[in-house]
Amino acid sequence: MQSGLYVSLSSQMALEKRLTTIADNMANVNTTGFRATEVKFDEMVAATKNKLNTKVAFVSQGNDYLNESNGELQHTGNMLDFAIKGDAWFALDTPAGRVLTRDGRFTLKDTGELVSIRGYPVLDAGGAPIQLDTKGGEPAVGTDGIIYQNSRQVASLGLFEADISKGYLRYENSGIMTTEQPRAVVDRFNVGVEQGYLENSNVNAMREITQLIEVNRAFESVSSLMRDSEDSFKEAVQTLGGSR
Repeated sequence: MQSGLYVSLSSQMALEKRLTTIADNMANVNTTGFRATEVKFDEMVAATKNKLNTKVAFVSQGNDYLNESNGELQHTGNMLDFAIKGDAWFALDTPAGRVLTRDGRFTLKDTGELVSIRGYPVLDAGGAPIQLDTKGGEPAVGTDGIIYQNSRQVASLGLFEADISKGYLRYENSGIMTTEQPRAVVDRFNVGVEQGYLENSNVNAMREITQLIEVNRAFESVSSLMRDSEDSFKEAVQTLGGSR
């Protein structure tokens, strides 16, 4: 009977984590370049058995992973807005280190340095900050990320990839820091850049709301089961103790 309570408790902890990720996804439904957080739950079998000599299975707290589906592209017409087609990331040089992002809202400083909306330098494929000519006119960017001014190649947008399944941390806005060192994307026909576009968040609001309802119902169901188990346990103790 106590095993049932422990299993129910593990289920509540897992549901609480799922609620947290849903809330975070909903808060970022309009964040440019944001990728939703999903949670994978595994069954954990206890090393010990209960009194009936049967194995007890618990629910793990879950492992976070990113939903890697691309968000819809929105046309802005801004020459310094960029969206990535395919599975790759822009890279920024931040105080915390190299950060990957799908948020392509860039601006040009008076010095000609291309920076993110938060003011962090945007990196080229070699990991160096991108420097443009302030008097060279509006930049034109090809699908391969090469930047031209006055029909002359001046720089290139770096596109990077990393195995996110090996671990990552969220950074401000829609950025992430990966455990694995990011690598520059080279000769990938299915990866490119669209100038004058931004990628919307890939959070599906209706799906998240539906899951929120389902998780809340599951939480209430487990809570009710725990109350029933506690009542049954209390009755059993009173009966065995001779108080009835």
